Amino acid sequence: MLRTIDAFDRIGEENAFAVLARANALAQQGRSIINLGIGQPDFRTPEHIVEAAIKALRDGEHGYTGATGILPLREAVSADIHRRVGVSVNPDNVVIVPGGKVTMFMAILMFGAPGVDILYPDPGFPIYRSMIEFTGARPVPVPIREENGFGFSAEETLSLLTPQTRLVILNSPANPTGGITGRTEIEKLVKGLTERPDIAILSDEIYGQMTYDGQQHVSLLEFEAIRDRVILLDGWSKTYAMTGWRMGYAVWPDALITKARKLAVNCWSCVNSPAQFGGLAALTGPQDAVTAMVAEFDARRKLVVEGLNALPGISARTPLGAFYAFPNIKATGWKAKPLASALLEKAGVATIGGPDFGVLGEGYIRLSYANSRENISLALERIREFLESEKPA
Repeated sequence: MLRTIDAFDRIGEENAFAVLARANALAQQGRSIINLGIGQPDFRTPEHIVEAAIKALRDGEHGYTGATGILPLREAVSADIHRRVGVSVNPDNVVIVPGGKVTMFMAILMFGAPGVDILYPDPGFPIYRSMIEFTGARPVPVPIREENGFGFSAEETLSLLTPQTRLVILNSPANPTGGITGRTEIEKLVKGLTERPDIAILSDEIYGQMTYDGQQHVSLLEFEAIRDRVILLDGWSKTYAMTGWRMGYAVWPDALITKARKLAVNCWSCVNSPAQFGGLAALTGPQDAVTAMVAEFDARRKLVVEGLNALPGISARTPLGAFYAFPNIKATGWKAKPLASALLEKAGVATIGGPDFGVLGEGYIRLSYANSRENISLALERIREFLESEKPA
């Protein structure tokens, strides 16, 4: 009998992919399914990006690149960060990676071990906790509360630090809530973290260019006092509708960049070469497709929030970032996961139960409004009919 290491008995999953598989299976059976579950833009990758990758293939870009990515792309990342954030980043501190999850894995692997505490948002992206548990470290949830607009509280976060804390994971704009933590709260957190120079910070800013209602994204790179231990996670998947390209990047501080490069060499060698040229075209080419996509998400956001708040037993805060709504369903009498399952099986609407994002996700479901306005309206009507006709399980 084969016996793997105990760590694999602790590793979790991302249930959005299981919901996607079930939704696809039902659709193949002839069911009408509206997918508000999976977190990916429903737009095509802009054509100039596609053409750049095709040209790279035709030009013979078929081989290995450096483990951290081609220099023109790392330079473009640095220039883009300077344009958006106003911070100068050395291209030598940039690592091109095959998707955002890789940076999570690398950072948690660097600091996670038995006896170590790692803070992460709850509700939050499920891979955070999964990888923390894989390393044997103690996962310490940072509550992301509806009453705080689904932003983190600096005071509460700092109160969770222990002498064993080695890594703090932050995410704003946030998945699954669409919440944004404002500058004042972030400044309070940074001030507190300056007293703990032994703690690294992983700042997941993958939705940083998707903000609404005049909200400004605040990057942790802006704060010089902690910049020497901030690991920035970002990429192309959400901003440029490139989820399937598996293109992400990280900015690592000087103290960690050599370790990050070694992990790259040991794990994936380098990112797909033609895809890197597509990523280069994304950053250096026209940004009108990004602007148009975010404007459409904004229109859908308003539609979905208005519709959710008109449903029996459901209330929804207006998300300020990303493309998710995280409505409160407690007054329906349903538990979150049974409701999400019933909506898919009986109403033909795919959503994700809040507990898939953490213990504090109970009482909520996640809806992605990365779908057409027509489909969103139809999904909301199906949810209404379901809630009016079905009793809680």
